[in-house]
Amino acid sequence: MKNILLTLSASILLLGCNCTKEAVKTQQPSAQTPFVWESANVYFLLIDRFQNGNPVNDKIINRNKPTGVLRGFEGGDIRGVIQKLDEGYFTNLGITAIWMTPVVEQIRGSVDEGTGNTYGFHGYWTKDWTAVDPSYGTREDLKELVEKAHAKGIRIMLDAVINHTGPVTELDPVYPSDWVRTSPKCTYKSYDTYINCTLVENLPDVKTESNENVALPPFLIEKWKKEGRYEQEVAELDAFFTKTGYPRAPKYYIMKWLSDYITDYGIDGYRVDTAKHTYEDVWADFKKVCDQAFADFKKNNPEKVLDNNAFFTVGEVFGYNIGAKKLFDFGDKKVNYFENGFTGLINFDFRNEAKMNYEELFSKYNSILQNDLKGNTVMNYVSSHDDGYPYDKKREKTFESGTKLLLAPGISQVYYGDESARPLDIPGTTGDATLRSMMNWEEIKTNPDTQKVLLHWQKLGNFRKNHPSIGAGIHQEISASPYVFSRTYSKDNFTDKVVIGLDLPKGTKEISVGTIFKDGTKLTDTYSGKKVVVLNTASECGYTPQYADWQAFHKEHGDKIVVLGVPANNFGGQEPGTPQQIEVFCSTRFGVTFPVFKKTDVNGSNAHPLFEYLKTAAPGLLGTEAIKWNFTKFLVNRNGLPVKRYASATSPASISADIKKLL
Repeated sequence: MKNILLTLSASILLLGCNCTKEAVKTQQPSAQTPFVWESANVYFLLIDRFQNGNPVNDKIINRNKPTGVLRGFEGGDIRGVIQKLDEGYFTNLGITAIWMTPVVEQIRGSVDEGTGNTYGFHGYWTKDWTAVDPSYGTREDLKELVEKAHAKGIRIMLDAVINHTGPVTELDPVYPSDWVRTSPKCTYKSYDTYINCTLVENLPDVKTESNENVALPPFLIEKWKKEGRYEQEVAELDAFFTKTGYPRAPKYYIMKWLSDYITDYGIDGYRVDTAKHTYEDVWADFKKVCDQAFADFKKNNPEKVLDNNAFFTVGEVFGYNIGAKKLFDFGDKKVNYFENGFTGLINFDFRNEAKMNYEELFSKYNSILQNDLKGNTVMNYVSSHDDGYPYDKKREKTFESGTKLLLAPGISQVYYGDESARPLDIPGTTGDATLRSMMNWEEIKTNPDTQKVLLHWQKLGNFRKNHPSIGAGIHQEISASPYVFSRTYSKDNFTDKVVIGLDLPKGTKEISVGTIFKDGTKLTDTYSGKKVVVLNTASECGYTPQYADWQAFHKEHGDKIVVLGVPANNFGGQEPGTPQQIEVFCSTRFGVTFPVFKKTDVNGSNAHPLFEYLKTAAPGLLGTEAIKWNFTKFLVNRNGLPVKRYASATSPASISADIKKLL
């Protein structure tokens, strides 16, 4: 086991190193750091509740009947998501994929399901799969969003609904009887009673089991003709059915319409709604259609291809948990959804299992993901849009929630406002509306406590973004007290390693890094993000009074710069003392409070690997590597990379300009 001595101001230690076989190891992500879906940091938002970027579209459709609290359209739109993307909000949060609720056109009328009059603000009440809902924005808005997200290395995942249409209202006729059933209501007592039925009353269930040819719904024909696109839509349908050979059954119409968002915009994935309420072969076919559409997009848009990742699908099999591994149990039948179109499934039990201690949680997930679910994954969450039992409903454990979610194996799903403690219990709301308040932007701007929570999620999110090993790597506990663990991930010529310590005391500490990092590996603490000045010292040197100068510097700038003193006896025997004597000398003579390490060789055959690295990376005058005398200084940036070497006589004031450039 190797130990590393560091000075930190936080209770979390994040050390990472990734590289290619051809590259020098560095603690920061290389340009070759791959995007790995199994370790994605996904931001899930309800378009209508995130940000109102275009108030003009708020009343573009007359949805003005009084509603229950938070059950009407609130004005959020795609334009608002673009605004926050442009501002760098998602980048600062370390987000690698954005999942948005369905963008398709919703029913125009409202219904009351016993929770108050409600409009389809949430996106799950489809009227027309081929159109973007005008309240959310336009097709041009969606195109801009995808392109701008991709430019920032962020994938876009939409929500796919095939199981049902929107409710029937005075403004929204029912789809034809060969398309949907309107009864019976599901009893959820067996496999079949989840499928051939309606989820709730007045929510028409698409006959996804049917392979019979059906005609287009008359109201869609009429709508498309009014919009001037009937001929185009019919021609595209003809081409799709000719190419695929599928019958003109309802499910295949919908698959075609959903795949258009791939071929037209280049979206990267789908979260599939109500996956267990159709026969599982529907999703196998859906994945085939999506894969073909993704291949077509890449072929037709080679300049827009991000990587070689396949199209990603994650299923909402309500009630599935990682402990079930590959099989979901209906009671009378077990189904493997991973063999039927899904790379991953949403893990509904994480918000319960987050009550475990760190090692219990992480080791359990590692064991299953690295064995039974190898090649697949799960998406974890602490809160969501329709789960009334979030891990931290009162937002009392926001730091812990972020730590457990963002450091757990598997995909992390950040529900909008998790990172800012958005309230999940809104007075006057009924049902899931309480989980769907508007994003709390004002608190982010003005509340210091909210800002602290956000900063915590940002630090962990970016660490996760830069290190695929967090979600996709192999977990190994290094020590129980203090709690330190490693994650390692290797694929092709890429390797990523991290060591993480949690709930550590503040100040100087020694932790084990196990066998993860070789001596001399360049590391940084990502959580504190401090730059480091390293200097070799000696008690009996003529430059010894510099201790006072460096202590003054440390006292003034210690929140941003770490001063590390390393005593050496390589020059004229000017540091003969024991570690205890050196410590007493520094503290009593000069009041030193910055870390002073054990006496270390800086030259010769026994030179410490750190100084071998520093000397090579920052050579002296005329390229000389050997350290000339005591109190030589090295300025190291937050990435662990030496910036410059300074002579023995150089004072802190003399290098202040160089330091400011790094801040």
